[in-house]
Amino acid sequence: MAFSGALTLTDLNDFLTPSQACIKPVEQVNEPQEIIEPGAATTEIVIDSSGSYFEVSENGASTNPSSKGTGRKLQQAQISLNDCLACSGCITSAESVLITLQSHTEVLNFLDSNPPVSTPSHKIPVLSIAPQSLASLAASLSSSSGSPVSLRQILRRVRAFSTRILGFEHVYDTTFARHIALLEHTQEFFERKKGNGKFPMLASACPGWICYAEKAHSEMLPFIARTKSPQQVMGTLVKSWFGNRWGVQPDHIYHVSVMPCYDKKLEASRQDFYNDLYSTRDVDCVITTGELELMMRDKGWDLSQPVENEGIPDFDAEIPELLSHPGTSSGSYLHSLIDSITTSHTSPVDLTVKSIRTSDYEEFTLRARDTNEVLFKGAKCYGFRNLQNVVRKVGREAGVQVGRGAAGRLVGMRAKKRGGEDEKGYDYVEVMACPGGCVNGGGQLKPIAQAVEQKEDEEGFTRNWQESGVQMPVPAEDNAMQGAKWGNKEWTKEVERVYWHDLPTPPPSPRPHDQEPETPLDRLAAQVKIDLCHPTDGSLHENWASIMDEGAETRRRELFRTQYRAVESEVVGLAVKW
Repeated sequence: MAFSGALTLTDLNDFLTPSQACIKPVEQVNEPQEIIEPGAATTEIVIDSSGSYFEVSENGASTNPSSKGTGRKLQQAQISLNDCLACSGCITSAESVLITLQSHTEVLNFLDSNPPVSTPSHKIPVLSIAPQSLASLAASLSSSSGSPVSLRQILRRVRAFSTRILGFEHVYDTTFARHIALLEHTQEFFERKKGNGKFPMLASACPGWICYAEKAHSEMLPFIARTKSPQQVMGTLVKSWFGNRWGVQPDHIYHVSVMPCYDKKLEASRQDFYNDLYSTRDVDCVITTGELELMMRDKGWDLSQPVENEGIPDFDAEIPELLSHPGTSSGSYLHSLIDSITTSHTSPVDLTVKSIRTSDYEEFTLRARDTNEVLFKGAKCYGFRNLQNVVRKVGREAGVQVGRGAAGRLVGMRAKKRGGEDEKGYDYVEVMACPGGCVNGGGQLKPIAQAVEQKEDEEGFTRNWQESGVQMPVPAEDNAMQGAKWGNKEWTKEVERVYWHDLPTPPPSPRPHDQEPETPLDRLAAQVKIDLCHPTDGSLHENWASIMDEGAETRRRELFRTQYRAVESEVVGLAVKW
């Protein structure tokens, strides 16, 4: 993992204690003092009656020539939000070990040591790749070659590389798993509408947000949806559904996912996604887009070279591929709910969108056209800066005390009255930790300004781009993206454009909770539910939202939902070492 070059963490343990150095470069502002006796202290720290700290010399004189008092007032050390998020301090020692085991090197080692197919100990290697990763690869290739490349072409080329060079037997994208996640997400929303859960409901697909909430804002956990992310739903499909169809047990399948985010490694390592019976995880290893691209370069695979039938849809595929749900490139969770409510409402409705600060924080309000009644109010919130405001707002509206953390502390706040339309609180918030959403994940390919000449990152620290897996060729002179900076908004927009470009006609969003499925896609999803949950009468459950018997519903929650737990900090005042 590549963290910020500005921060160094030693003696990694479960949470930072004050004695563990989280260091960032500081500027020496005072002139060096003449040392009379080697090894002797020349200054000391004095605390005045107000609690301020002053540095004074041994004879009581100020260490700062410009100071008129008896000492120089010391400024409090400050770490910005960017510094904090770049640090690995919120990762426990156990999690850091698991992340170390999830790398492209680990994947290559497994593939090299996997016994032949004819042996009983052989494991079926399966690769699943997120559409955001495909978009990043396509955008990078398009910018360097000058000709557009579609997601379908990239998927075919990645499949050819993975099967012919690496030895994977099956390669899928994760969009069908996302469709099932959206169906279950919509189902959970309407369950909460009936009183089975707290409002507003917050999205659960972003592992960075989940980690932050568990360790800094446990009071938010009851509001977070229990539905699994598309990565983990894909793990359920691969290990359970595909496993049953292939006639193999879950521990005889090795599942690797390619994701745009490093935090997905943490998500796959959660104990909730571990099968104790078969001693296997739903997702065995997670690699980022950059790691996949690095593997291609190491193996000499040219992604720009076309493969046979790369532009032809595969209608015989085991699951539908490259499904696109209208809304956002981060999963369209909010828009799927809006579409379900709109379709199920008997009268026409109007949707208004209000940008709070930027396009990363927008409010969506759904009103009945005839009565102007607010039917639904939701928000799209991307990036930790906007996320803090949402935590405050949710805590204020729900009457929940917001604990310490980046959002500050709000004590004794009461729930706001929702008497008027403008005072209605959120019903749902689509939360993503990365600005710009998943297409701008930390594991994506990054454009680098003048990649050949630039040796420093945007923080001013020396980087080896090749080792980081983010080096890319300098585009042609007439390319508008030449000289784009690392994390540049223009580059994120380019990846976003490629994500939506040349995709198949989007299927309808998940159907409302009271309607029958109308597409083969929904019927296949309902069949997955029947195959995995084993209801007493499968013929009565032809749509995803139908309620099954108690045993089947229990299996459904185990397969498609998860849980969260607060992680308490062990930092206490007695641990401080001065």
